[in-house]
Amino acid sequence: MGDETYRGGRSDGTNDTTRQRTLDRRQLLKTTTAGATTISLAGCLGSYELIDREADDTDPVRIGVLTPNPNSNHTGQSIVRGAEVAAAKLNEANGILDRDVELIVANTNASPLEARRAYHRLILEADVDVTMGVATAEVLNGLMDDIAEHETVHLTAGSVPLLPNQLVREQYETYKYHFRVGPQNAHFMGEMQLDFFEDMASEIGWESIAVLAEDYAWVERSWEIYREHLADTGVDVTLWERYPPATNDFGDIYGDVEATGADAAFVSAAHTGNELLADWATEQRAFAFGGNHVPMQLPMYYDLTDGRCEYGLSYTTATANSELTEKTQPFVEEYQRLFDGDAPVYSGYVAFDAIEVFADAAQRAETLEAAALVDALEQTSVTGTTGTIEFYDANHEFAHDVIYGEDNIRPVYFQWQENDAGDGVQEVIWPESEATANYVDPDWL
Repeated sequence: MGDETYRGGRSDGTNDTTRQRTLDRRQLLKTTTAGATTISLAGCLGSYELIDREADDTDPVRIGVLTPNPNSNHTGQSIVRGAEVAAAKLNEANGILDRDVELIVANTNASPLEARRAYHRLILEADVDVTMGVATAEVLNGLMDDIAEHETVHLTAGSVPLLPNQLVREQYETYKYHFRVGPQNAHFMGEMQLDFFEDMASEIGWESIAVLAEDYAWVERSWEIYREHLADTGVDVTLWERYPPATNDFGDIYGDVEATGADAAFVSAAHTGNELLADWATEQRAFAFGGNHVPMQLPMYYDLTDGRCEYGLSYTTATANSELTEKTQPFVEEYQRLFDGDAPVYSGYVAFDAIEVFADAAQRAETLEAAALVDALEQTSVTGTTGTIEFYDANHEFAHDVIYGEDNIRPVYFQWQENDAGDGVQEVIWPESEATANYVDPDWL
C-alpha cells in the first residue's frame, strides 16, 4: 500500500492572507506539485469554524475530494491523484471561470460516520464549491441527506449503490444535487457481465460456468441479474454458490466446480478475492477463472501476487494501455509522469473525468451556483477518459447516473498476461473495438 503525502501547487503561488491564516488555524497540511493545489483536512470535528468569505470572483474554485485513506488505500489514492491531474490541467488553461482550482482532500476512513464528519468540514469549514469522490456504498448512501441539506453538487467517482438514483427520481427537488460520473452502478455492473458473455463466451471456450459469489451486499443486484438472465446468453450454469464472507479455503468449493465439468469459475469477489485467486492458481485447477474480481483491477496486482493472477479475467473502467478516447492515453501518461510511473486505478480515471465534467458545467452555466450547475450537468455531453459522459434524466430509473452503453460508458474486460519482458499486463480482450490481445487459456489446461 502507498504511503505518499499528496502533492499539489497553486499556479500563481499566491494566497490571500486572511485565507492563509484561516487554513493555518485549522492545521491543514499543504504540499505542492505542478499546477494544482491540494490541501488535506486534519484534526477532529468539534465545533465548526465557518469561513466568512464574501463572494469574490478572484478566489480559487474549491473542490472537496472525499476519499478513503488516501495514503494507504489504492482506490482512495487514485481518486486524489486523478483529481490532481485534472486540476493541474485546468490551472494551466485559466482554471474554471478564470479562477484557480484548489483541491481540499478529506479522509472518509471508509466509514459512514467519519465520512459525514469529513463532508461537514468540507462544506462548513473549507467552504468548497462542489464535492466529488467517495468509494464505498455505505458511505455514499449515508451522505445523501447531507448533500441534500447543504444543496451542494456532489459528483460520485467510485461508488455503485442504487439508493441515490431512487432518491433523485422520487424526491428530485431535495436530492437533485447528486450525479454519478462512474463507475457504472450496481445494476449495470451485472448487465455488463451479460454483454461480455453474449459476445465472448463461445469464442474463449466458456460454454459452461460455475457462478461463485461472496455473500456481501454489493453482490446482491448482480446475483439477481445472473439468476434471471445468464441462461439467455447461451451459457450453461453448472453450479450456483453464494459462499460465506469468512471463507478463506476454497478447496471444497473448487472440488465441486471440477465435479460439474465447468469450463470456468465465474466469480464476484472483493473481500475474498485474494484467497479465491490463490487457491485456483496454486492448485492449477481444471477450469478457467474470472468475472468481477475487484483486486485484479489493481494495476500492480501482478507484482503483489507474484504473477499468480496470470490468466485471470476481470473488468475495469480502463487499463494503462487502453485507448477508449483521445483523452485516455494522455491522462495515463501524465499520471505516470507525476507519480513515479504508477498507473491509475479505475477510480483515478473517473475522478479526472468528474472534475472535467464539473468544469464544463460551470463554464456553460457561467456560475458556481448549485441550481444552475444542476441544470448544466443534466445537459452534459463530455468526452472523458472513459468514454462519452452523459447523464440519465431525472425521471429515469437511474436518474443522474452516467449513461451505460457502447456509445457512452462501457468498461473493458481484461486478462492478466505476461509479456516478453516477464511483466504482467492487463490486456483488454473485450469489447473487440478496444482489444489489445486475444484471450489465452491457462497453460495447464
